[in-house]
Amino acid sequence: MPPARNHHDRNRRPGGPRRTGRPQDLVRRTAFDVIRAVETRDAYANLLLPARLRDRGLTGRDAALATELTYGTLRGRGLYDAVLALCSDRELRRIDGPLLDVLRLGAHQVLATRIPPHAAVGTAVELAHSVSGPGQAKFANAVLRKVAGRSLDAWLGIVAPADADPVTRLSVAHSHPKWIVSALRDAVGPDEIADLLAADNERPRVTLVARPGRATLEELYAAGADPAPYSPYAAVLPEGDPAAIAAVREGRAAVQDEASQMVALALAAAPLDGRDARWADLCAGPGGKAGLLSALATERGARLLASDVQPHRAGLVLRTVDDRAGVITADGTVPAWRPGSFDRVMVDAPCTGLGALRRRPEARWRRGPESVAELGPLQRRLLASALESVRPGGVVAYVTCSPHMAETRVVVDDVLRDRKAEPLDAPSVLGSAAHGLTGLGDGPYAQFWPHRHGTDAMFLALLRRTD
Repeated sequence: MPPARNHHDRNRRPGGPRRTGRPQDLVRRTAFDVIRAVETRDAYANLLLPARLRDRGLTGRDAALATELTYGTLRGRGLYDAVLALCSDRELRRIDGPLLDVLRLGAHQVLATRIPPHAAVGTAVELAHSVSGPGQAKFANAVLRKVAGRSLDAWLGIVAPADADPVTRLSVAHSHPKWIVSALRDAVGPDEIADLLAADNERPRVTLVARPGRATLEELYAAGADPAPYSPYAAVLPEGDPAAIAAVREGRAAVQDEASQMVALALAAAPLDGRDARWADLCAGPGGKAGLLSALATERGARLLASDVQPHRAGLVLRTVDDRAGVITADGTVPAWRPGSFDRVMVDAPCTGLGALRRRPEARWRRGPESVAELGPLQRRLLASALESVRPGGVVAYVTCSPHMAETRVVVDDVLRDRKAEPLDAPSVLGSAAHGLTGLGDGPYAQFWPHRHGTDAMFLALLRRTD
């Protein structure tokens, strides 16, 4: 596709992308707008992009291309920056932010899509002209033509050579910050780290949950979903908009990663002694696990109390749980209930989110290693509060969507030094809840992995209070 020749202001909508009459221009401008919002406003692409697609009437192949350009550019930013640095006569930090994002978007089109190189360069130059003016468009043209002069494999041989130190090479080749590569290698081991990083850069499948008693798998299958491998309530949607499914629109089913479903099922399946009537979720927002837990509790005649410290997140939880559940706004570290009130407690602790980089690729560029230390005290207080909130003989599930050792087993081990509780064998409990679920570790804790299970890298510890 050659660059457009018509640059008159009459084609520009106030506050929005310039219209040239070609859907492809709007597709790329939509991807660019989301990428800029991620960079400048800390927006989340997975929340903003669907809204932009709806607002601009992009559907079908146009929506698919906008999605690929957005997520591909965000995932590949580290690699593309390394290539762009060699193709530009300016340091990247001296390039205006909007223009740099255009270059990243152009590099992704050139190196990682089926778009012909001349068309990829041409459309990127057109976008540069639109957002930065004709002078910057010439600069973009010169840079991206150099990028297009080599294939992705050829560039990898230059920016991530085989003789580089392993962390640097993996960081550039798989577009992850070095500190994340080091942390993930410590967690998964050197033999699997490359596979894990590669899985982080794959587009995740859309997994649905049929909330028991409210929707059935047969209903999801009839709407075009396929069976999922582990959760007895999960189905995979190979294509299409989940909101087009009636059960999802009505809140009887939802989009929920299979590992997220399985940790909730594990809490429900964990053996305990005595009463099993009162369950709690201390960090329930936005409500995925709470929605499944409330349905499971209702089937057993139990009741879930879901709590979140932020009122708007508690409001989101209210939409996911059934009528029997209670929802309150409360600080999970300062319980609003008496000690020992509950039989089962979920604490899905705030974390770095390193286990969900497939879904939120921008998260890898937002956080630094200091964020792990900052979150540690909160994670410990929440787990300690959960153990105080559960009765003797009851079970706590400590969950993080991160495999970082400092957010997972180190937190649990530290808290257990001062609390009378014993770990249950989480892999065994999960194995009893799902046929064929392996590769979770040797216990007592369980770790899901994108490259092993096709899920987020979610950690689970099941702890029974003993005093």
